Amino acid sequence: MLTIQALKKSVARGDIDTVLCVFPDMAGRLMGKRMTGRFFVEDVLKGGMHACAYLLTVDMEMEPLPGFATASWASGYQDMKALPDLSTLRVIPWLDKTALVICDLLTEEGVPVEVSPRQILKRQIARAAKLGFRAKLASELEFYVYRETFESAQRKGYHNLDPISSYLEDYHILQTTKEEPLIQKIRNAMDGAGIPVENSKGEWGRGQAEINLRYADALEMADRHVIYKNGVKEIAFQQNYAVTFMAKPHADRAGSSFHLHASLWNRAASQNLFSAKPKVFQQFIAGQLRLGRALTYFFAPTINSYKRYQSGSFAPTRLVCGKDNRTCGLRVVGEGKGLRVENRLPGADGNPYLAFAATLAAGMHGIEHKLDFPGFYEGNAYEAASIPQVPKTLHDALDAFTREPLLKTLFGEEVINHYAHAGRLEVSAYDQAVTCWESQRYFERI
Repeated sequence: MLTIQALKKSVARGDIDTVLCVFPDMAGRLMGKRMTGRFFVEDVLKGGMHACAYLLTVDMEMEPLPGFATASWASGYQDMKALPDLSTLRVIPWLDKTALVICDLLTEEGVPVEVSPRQILKRQIARAAKLGFRAKLASELEFYVYRETFESAQRKGYHNLDPISSYLEDYHILQTTKEEPLIQKIRNAMDGAGIPVENSKGEWGRGQAEINLRYADALEMADRHVIYKNGVKEIAFQQNYAVTFMAKPHADRAGSSFHLHASLWNRAASQNLFSAKPKVFQQFIAGQLRLGRALTYFFAPTINSYKRYQSGSFAPTRLVCGKDNRTCGLRVVGEGKGLRVENRLPGADGNPYLAFAATLAAGMHGIEHKLDFPGFYEGNAYEAASIPQVPKTLHDALDAFTREPLLKTLFGEEVINHYAHAGRLEVSAYDQAVTCWESQRYFERI
């Protein structure tokens, strides 16, 4: 991490000549500008920068979509102000002479942009703080690695890609040794960027890897998550590999998850309240179960997300909580200071700011309303026909998201309407697409 004084000295010496000023968009991608070091120090450091508000209304193709209240052709696609959060300032070791800072988004009048993912999370952190809680979270992110470049993968239409492994590599040391030139580079680079890594391992897919980040306060963890995810792609690019964080890149292989670990602490972060106050822990989980279906959209935001939820795949299909039970949507693990709940619903395509915000909103609702915990599920939850299912499609998830009146109370009407509209546009785009599956099935034989 960098202090302002250290940055100024590094810029003066020529050790840093570029500062990435970034912010997350609706999908959790980093958007922003590359500032020269001197201009950042002389101007952006105090005054921030400007960016077009359309960046919170675009789809994956960067197309400005109609119907948003935040920004539109009718509003002239006005600017918004991006103000650096200097606590996020850090060196990016895998980019030459480069630092990075995450910005908060404001209107030109200086009011926070409420639909900004970082602002949505900050609202829920403040709500938890008012109740006396400090949330600690952690991300487990899985991804696939291919002996391809991003360009060669695109030329192949993302078909018949060459995975870095020819066999399932879950916990496999020999195969992961073959991958160390890339994975070791990622681990060490993240540590150098102030993103502590605990470990890496092979996963339950051919060429599937997992790198686990050390837990942190909620906002810091979300910031680390998006920098890490972007950094993995950049480092892979530099090493002539392609990687994907799609939730289900292959129909016949395991999906990639973003297992979300959560615990609540006292304000001084000296006591895990899940361990010290079991009732609080139970109510937090009860909130997750009560609102889990309605909030799945914030855990699984794409069409592809829902293809990961398959029985017997280590991805959940039922909204139930178990002790160290990987068939359940929620899994309680650890003890003492390490006691936490792992939410297995989020896919690797999830936006951490929205997923963390959903986790805190649901948990605080459970605590505030003293919801009853139904007890731990024992056995194979995949076979539990009487337990509520995870939504099967993005359409189903959006239906649950918009039908739950509590969400507008917890997040605000502006936020719910904005993200529901984005989701509906994504469903509409998919419904109009002609897929490879359709061509292969119908082209000749229909």
